[in-house]
Amino acid sequence: MGTVTLGVSLAVPEPYGSLLQERRASFGDPAAHGIPTHVTLLPPTEAEAALLPAIEAHLAGIATGGRPFPMRLSGTGTFRPLSPVVFVQVVEGASACSWLQKRVRDPSGPLVRELQFPYHPHVTVAHGISEEAMDRAYAELGDYEAAWTCASFALYEQGPDSVWRKINEFPFSAGGGAPAVPAQSGSSVDAPSLHP
Repeated sequence: MGTVTLGVSLAVPEPYGSLLQERRASFGDPAAHGIPTHVTLLPPTEAEAALLPAIEAHLAGIATGGRPFPMRLSGTGTFRPLSPVVFVQVVEGASACSWLQKRVRDPSGPLVRELQFPYHPHVTVAHGISEEAMDRAYAELGDYEAAWTCASFALYEQGPDSVWRKINEFPFSAGGGAPAVPAQSGSSVDAPSLHP
């Protein structure tokens, strides 16, 4: 069956998702229309296609253990010069994102992987484009605000055309445990997310 390239993320819902995707395209980012607007829980990861049933069961189990939580975006940030990325900041919901991404990559599960960078939940709005265009993205979205209740996360597969498509969505069980991590974990959580 070969391998597939998978990612796990929290979708940014409408109308925010399309708006940020259009803004990303307006800054000249060629990847904008191939990547649904999201907060990463697992960056692009190669996996055996035969493992998909086990991966979906693993993710369903995580969702059962979580419950919906508030997400809020506000303003911009950047990973430059370490990585050519401008993003909208997650100012509420970051602890829940950290809780989830740790469980997605649990060493006992099928999606174990090391992260290139410490985990920092964010919504990419410019990646790998000119410095001038990234400066524009940083400035023009500096006062951006959005808020919603996050009720699920999803598994995506990258096609041969580089477009990411949702394979399955995993709703949280309302009665499950709260996605929460100790207050001191913030940016020191050992995970990734410097990808488009």
